[in-house]
Amino acid sequence: MFYEIRTYRLKNGAIPGYLKAVGEEGIAIQKEHLGHLVGYYFSEIGPINEIVHIWAFASLDDRDARRARLAADPRWQAFLPRIRDLIELAENKIMKPAPFLQEALGGH
Repeated sequence: MFYEIRTYRLKNGAIPGYLKAVGEEGIAIQKEHLGHLVGYYFSEIGPINEIVHIWAFASLDDRDARRARLAADPRWQAFLPRIRDLIELAENKIMKPAPFLQEALGGH
């Protein structure tokens, strides 16, 4: 399993508008293509104006295929302008869990 952690620094005061747009339209399209949403967060303490969303993928090939389908979806292409200008900086990380994580979380 691989986890994609996407962090966006938004323009000052843009979090409410960003969350509204994603909640009304964007997240449904993303979930349809990307699959397993692990979390979607915004900052209140620490670095301000940040959005972090985390997606799980079976493999890097799975991620590439899913992101390509999302990018090709006309609904996503039409949605992107609603949030694109709210984002000042984007960072993307791919993380792989430590081998002992499942055991630590009570899984087998």
